[in-house]
Amino acid sequence: MSLLTTLPGIGSSTVSPVPSPDAPAQARPVRSITKVLEPLERLARDSRRLVGTSHAQVRIGDQDYSIPRYLYVGRQGGGDLQRIGIFATLHGDEPEGVLALGKFLQTLEERPEIAEGYALFIYPMCNPTGYEDGTRHCRAGVDLNREFWKQTTHPEVRFLESEIWMQAFHGIVTLHSDDTSQGLYGFVKGSVLSEYLLQPALLEAGRYLPRNHGAVIDGFNARSGIIHSGYPGMLQSIPGMARPPFEITLETPQKAPLHRQVDALVAALQTVLVENRYLQAIAQNI
Repeated sequence: MSLLTTLPGIGSSTVSPVPSPDAPAQARPVRSITKVLEPLERLARDSRRLVGTSHAQVRIGDQDYSIPRYLYVGRQGGGDLQRIGIFATLHGDEPEGVLALGKFLQTLEERPEIAEGYALFIYPMCNPTGYEDGTRHCRAGVDLNREFWKQTTHPEVRFLESEIWMQAFHGIVTLHSDDTSQGLYGFVKGSVLSEYLLQPALLEAGRYLPRNHGAVIDGFNARSGIIHSGYPGMLQSIPGMARPPFEITLETPQKAPLHRQVDALVAALQTVLVENRYLQAIAQNI
């Protein structure tokens, strides 16, 4: 059975329209976090390599929410495991990322060699209230992807910052979709390796969707779909690190068919792992 068909209200003709931010809160349909996470939970129960670690409990308004966290431990490679953090649904109206992560992890179950030498820390639902409401912002009305490393009080960001700090990732990948773009593109920051990983990832994802070749994308100068700057407060590693991890943000065109966005993100994630392992092997032999 297709991943998309197992998720009621996602990728089918029954999907509810995203409500206007000005609509009364009581009129907004609440989307089920439990249902969208079902494929991941099922994989975690059945897999020998994927575990659903204890989800973070955060207080948002007058309700308690979980921010789910999964760990996929690949087969041992030739050295220490590379720790990669993968984040999705920072904007609640972008379900493409969480759907792609379900299919990506299913692919790793079938082809474990892709993740050899990796420990993948998966955060598929970073903005639970925004997802429930179908809104970009969290229920407090804040864009969480502008709050990182700003001494924020928002519990979702504080938890993710603590994970970035404690896990000391070798790489960070964030999944987004953009309703103003007609093609794929991405942001790079951190290690010089970032661009060398994003370029082949976009190339592989281009089997499913076109690339945005505009000279200006999302207000930033771009070249071949790659942006070297970013928004203040976007999810990233700890500022000022002497040896930062590679940091990639992948953006799909949200108006494209959902299944193509999912396939493009899965292809890009696989490529990042394969290319990074290759580059690490070259570095060890220099």
